[in-house]
Amino acid sequence: MPSRAGPVQSEWPAVYTDRVATSPVKALLMTSEFPPAGFPAVRPRRLRSSPLVRDLVRETELSVRDFILPLFVKPGTGVRHEITSMPGNYQLSPDTLVDEIGAAADLGVKAFILFGIPPTKDATGSSALSDEGIVQQALRAVRKAFRQDVLLMTDECFCEYTSHGHCGILHEVNGRTDVDNDATLDILVKQCVSHAKAGADVVAPSGMMDGMVAAIRRGLDSAGYTHVPILSYASKYASGFYGPFRDAAESPPQFGDRTTYQMDPANGDEAMREVALDVAEGADMVMVKPALSYLDIIHRVKSRFSLPVAAYNVSGEFAMVKAAAKNGWIDERKVTLEILTSIKRAGADMILTYHARDAARWLS
Repeated sequence: MPSRAGPVQSEWPAVYTDRVATSPVKALLMTSEFPPAGFPAVRPRRLRSSPLVRDLVRETELSVRDFILPLFVKPGTGVRHEITSMPGNYQLSPDTLVDEIGAAADLGVKAFILFGIPPTKDATGSSALSDEGIVQQALRAVRKAFRQDVLLMTDECFCEYTSHGHCGILHEVNGRTDVDNDATLDILVKQCVSHAKAGADVVAPSGMMDGMVAAIRRGLDSAGYTHVPILSYASKYASGFYGPFRDAAESPPQFGDRTTYQMDPANGDEAMREVALDVAEGADMVMVKPALSYLDIIHRVKSRFSLPVAAYNVSGEFAMVKAAAKNGWIDERKVTLEILTSIKRAGADMILTYHARDAARWLS
């Protein structure tokens, strides 16, 4: 029998000995009390032995309180048009939007972000600024129905409202058409103030314009809305995962792409700089978009900045799950909850997701 003075390492499995040799707990494992010769003292499977044990030691808990449901609103009455590329999601008129929010609230989803689809579009997206704009109408209708029982966020951008599908006012630079950053800030401020006036609890600028947070903060404060927080799309990538959203919001660019203002998917350090600038300008919360291919960015943002972090589980991510599930290739419930849990585990405090209603049912 080996001495209690210490384990006979030659009797340990080689792979275990190798692991211990480089482990930060080497000193503990090699003490006289730990472990009996030839027997691994550490067995992680002990903490997976039953559902109750697994529940007890679970590190990340997904909750319906984590979800923000994106919704699309357009003019009319009784409109409920399913978005083909996003099954279970609809373009809604203000009256059916109220019904949709009520049904989601009954499931426990209490936070929503609204995207508007206007009746007409022009070069500057002027309908976005009108107090009778579609989002403004929707805010008033929902606020009247639910008072303060739901949280209403509004996406602040112009791609849905402009005839060219870009996120602001265009100008020519060296023979190239691009968004005029500073001219767009002026109308962005007006859009945010109009939404706050109509009942938005949070404004969420998504156009990736330089200086947008500072401009919006000054505009809101000057208009008397010092209490309205800004959730900045601080790290928004020029992603291929947005396709179905452009169907839903009727907002594809009519020429070119958005790579001059949205970020290169290859860049991580740039995201830290973008977030730092928005934090310095007064952002109350920051967002990473998309989520699933950018879990590393979510983690870096949460580790570095002491602000609430949102992550947008975008339309392409949603549509891929739905399509694969429809073909019987995956278990939709299991995969969806795994994806959402991974986003939260990476560091997201809140998740914008089209899965919110289904996930709420599964978690109840």
